[in-house]
Amino acid sequence: MSSFMSIGDLARGFQTSLQTTRVKDDLQRLTQELSSGRRSDLSTTVSRDYLPLAGIERSLSAISAYETAAAEATAYASTMQAALAKIADHRDQLGPALLTAGNSLNKMMIDTAASDAMTRLDAVVDAINIRVADRTAFAGTAINRPALVDARTIINDLNATTAGLTDAASIEAAVIQWFDQPGGGYETVAFTGSTTPLSEFRVADGESVSLSISALDQEFRDVLKGFSLAALVGAGALSGDISERAALTKRAGEIVVASSDGLTRMQSKIGIAEARIDHTASSTSAMKHALEIARLEIIQADPYETATALEQTRAQLENIFVVTSRLSRLTLTEYLR
Repeated sequence: MSSFMSIGDLARGFQTSLQTTRVKDDLQRLTQELSSGRRSDLSTTVSRDYLPLAGIERSLSAISAYETAAAEATAYASTMQAALAKIADHRDQLGPALLTAGNSLNKMMIDTAASDAMTRLDAVVDAINIRVADRTAFAGTAINRPALVDARTIINDLNATTAGLTDAASIEAAVIQWFDQPGGGYETVAFTGSTTPLSEFRVADGESVSLSISALDQEFRDVLKGFSLAALVGAGALSGDISERAALTKRAGEIVVASSDGLTRMQSKIGIAEARIDHTASSTSAMKHALEIARLEIIQADPYETATALEQTRAQLENIFVVTSRLSRLTLTEYLR
């Protein structure tokens, strides 16, 4: 007895296969959406208009760049403030000590204060050379090298500049000229950074913050003058003339104390920049949150709806398997029953 399959059987089998494939695809899609929380087919959600979603993504990308710039600016500002605070601490401790020693005319007190000045000058130079990660803070755009040479090099050059001078006033005038004269010793020997200011940090759309404080600024020169004058006394300037050494030590103390206003101005300038960064960062964070919510409304798959659809699809697939199984076992005897 030969067996045969009707055209109807072939059509039904083909239809069943197509239906099974479609349901399996739906099951896989829904499973992925439930696990990821994202719609797998956004074209229906956005009605094939991707412009709003693309605009949101561009804005979030820009905000991410602004956040990076703001974090970098914050790191720069806080590091600069730490350096200035360290310099201010050395200023506050050295200034009064120099004044006291200068007024005392006591050789031991003068020697002690002058020796301390050299140690503190070295610390101040280190503070000015402070780095933010791998970049120098006060060297302008020359972020890969120190802003200043070491303190000993500065004092050696000042020693050579003041050699042969025999009174405190002459040494003070020479040191001031060395620091302040354009193209003078400070700019050609001490400063190793760049005269090009550090670029502004763009922390938001249309909002930039400047932290272009440099070791070339007059405030730093004024601080270093006083420390250097006192360090010159410790290095042997006016040796043997206690009166002139005392006068130079006293003037060094006065210059150190007077540098307070300049440091305060720089600290205030950085503080204003920090406040702007914080304010902008808060606004940026709020905008980012709003954009993320808007994006979620587009791409997020509702977990309850997805779970419900998944259960329905699973049940549909099971029904197909049951029906297919029964049809595959169908015989004339079974049919007649």
